[in-house]
Amino acid sequence: MTTTGEQALSGRVAMVTGASRRIGRATALGLARHGADVIVTARSARDEIEAVAEEIRALGRRAQVVMGDVTSESDVIRMGEEARSAFGRIDILVNNAAVRRQSPLLDMSLSEWREINSVVLDGAFLVSRSILPVMIENSYGVIVNIGGVTGHIGAKNRAHVCTAKAGLVGLTKAIAVEFADRGITANCLVPGKIGGERSATSGESPAMPADILLGREGEIDEAAGMVVALCLPAARFMTGQTVHVSGGLYMP
Repeated sequence: MTTTGEQALSGRVAMVTGASRRIGRATALGLARHGADVIVTARSARDEIEAVAEEIRALGRRAQVVMGDVTSESDVIRMGEEARSAFGRIDILVNNAAVRRQSPLLDMSLSEWREINSVVLDGAFLVSRSILPVMIENSYGVIVNIGGVTGHIGAKNRAHVCTAKAGLVGLTKAIAVEFADRGITANCLVPGKIGGERSATSGESPAMPADILLGREGEIDEAAGMVVALCLPAARFMTGQTVHVSGGLYMP
């Protein structure tokens, strides 16, 4: 298996949840450019996710679409089975599926709270639990959870999002500790304010914070590029870490 240059992931299979647009889509394409075959998932955007799969195939890599709801345990079990049967193995998992809504905390219903936490945090747990046995069989695995800077600095009207994204940090560390001796790493990539077209579930785009040191929004490919970097062989000695791509907005 080659481990250098653009084909550093040749022979590897990646799975990216919520891959129909933005960071998920760019990550799936970035992994394919480095030689990985890619399984892309979405809950309902069938046309968009099929288009991403076609883009991956145009790069000369294999692609498989798996539809399902990451908040449904039965769906996730089925998704894991379909993903495994597609290419026989899964080496890389990027937990990107998310929704981001806005509501003042005092007006927030329990169902709103649970919706966000179910997709972001429960979804990452369920998908990871489904895919980890496949990684264990091969004594190799890379998991990247996509966090959010609001989980570290807070945000008005987004208590549910802040909480869910902060929870991913704990999940990442737990996976890193529990599965290190199985050849599996886990890290959390935290984008800051990323520009580009936003989905209907993202809510209003907050104003650009004045304290972004680089003085601009990030680009989708800048965030996705760091996700891909965490999946490359050069990052195999890195686990349990939270990596911020925020233009200096947050410096832990």
